[in-house]
Amino acid sequence: MGLSEKEARVYLAALELGPETVQKIAQRAGINRPTAYVQIESLKRRGLMSQFEKGKKTFYVAESPERLLSLLNAFEKELEFKKAETERILPSLLSLFAGAGERPKVRFLEGVAGLKTIQQEFLKSKEKKIYGFTNLDELFKLMSDIDDYSRNRYESGIESMMIYTRKDGPLGNASDPAKLRVAKFVEYQKMPLKADITIFDDKVALASYREKPVGIIIQNVEIAETLRALFRFIWELI
Repeated sequence: MGLSEKEARVYLAALELGPETVQKIAQRAGINRPTAYVQIESLKRRGLMSQFEKGKKTFYVAESPERLLSLLNAFEKELEFKKAETERILPSLLSLFAGAGERPKVRFLEGVAGLKTIQQEFLKSKEKKIYGFTNLDELFKLMSDIDDYSRNRYESGIESMMIYTRKDGPLGNASDPAKLRVAKFVEYQKMPLKADITIFDDKVALASYREKPVGIIIQNVEIAETLRALFRFIWELI
């Protein structure tokens, strides 16, 4: 009916007692006297209770339960009005929502299994080209089956451009055009990568290879294009 629990308790107590003082109503409702006053005033505004004077005392009385039907009818009319108003302004709200631009979609993945899931996302690249910053020491330490991924990438016809660090220096076979892979080495001291960044299509994947690996995939055109431009800029500087 739209009544709070305490309002309902006071109304039911007043129905049971008939005309009575606030103290008796409060006792029957199981609430204190000041709270009963507040609930009675609220019920009076709803037309569910009234008061009258008798001698020096004020008595309160519940109105007929038939008033509850009138209350419901009022709620229905108010709801219909709110629904009509919402339908009226909805096109404008949707226009504002659309004008705010595309909202990035973010996925969180955990553990080695999560990082392998990210690798599988690379293999779905529509542009058939991925760009990455990677720490090969951390990658090889955690992903023992990296060769399987590399083979799947090559067989899927996906090119890889990689800027990598490695504490022992450049890796002899890091670049292999025959396997659609080109790479450039940067000394770890100059670029101490603590996490991998991979850009593909309209997505950016970040992966941390610490004790508790965690990966994030962000899908957003502007973010992907910005990091792709940054990658190419650094590529030309190396």
